Amino acid sequence: MQRAYSLIRERIITLELAPGSPIDPPRLAEDLGMAPAPVQEALQLLAHDGLVQIDPQYGVHVSNVHLADLEQLSKMRLLLEPYSARLAAQNATAEDLVVLKSLRQEYTETPPQDNRRLLDLDHKFHQAIAQAAGNKYLAHTLDRLFVLSQRLWFLALPDLDLLPASVEDHVRLVEAIEAQDADR
Repeated sequence: MQRAYSLIRERIITLELAPGSPIDPPRLAEDLGMAPAPVQEALQLLAHDGLVQIDPQYGVHVSNVHLADLEQLSKMRLLLEPYSARLAAQNATAEDLVVLKSLRQEYTETPPQDNRRLLDLDHKFHQAIAQAAGNKYLAHTLDRLFVLSQRLWFLALPDLDLLPASVEDHVRLVEAIEAQDADR
């Protein structure tokens, strides 16, 4: 079921399953090479995450995306991400630092025009910081907000030029966590 969830979520985030489009669960299960049961379970979880809507009368649809949501998601992330980084600076283990340094290296080696790769690294980076913060509820909340944000970013992907600039911000953030500087 986890594999079905991950694969379907990825298709929704990357807009392979477009906002508002209907989902035929048996056909989707066939496309994924899976039995129908794990796909149905995954769709239930995705409905809970706000990525699909299940209506007994109209079936399953990918949830629509509204740009107004981006403002609300951004405000929540602006509140929670600095707190997460502060906790990570205070609580990061040597293992957490290895992960963050590895992601920093991948960031600096990724070509600036590879927006899809940069978005994937950005997600992994924020997950690693939340993990280093040592608060599983904060990590879960941030991951959920990030996934919802990603769909909006993929809608805007052709116009995104801010990702390469964010690489430098991420490098500085790793340095602050490494130095255990919660105020930087």
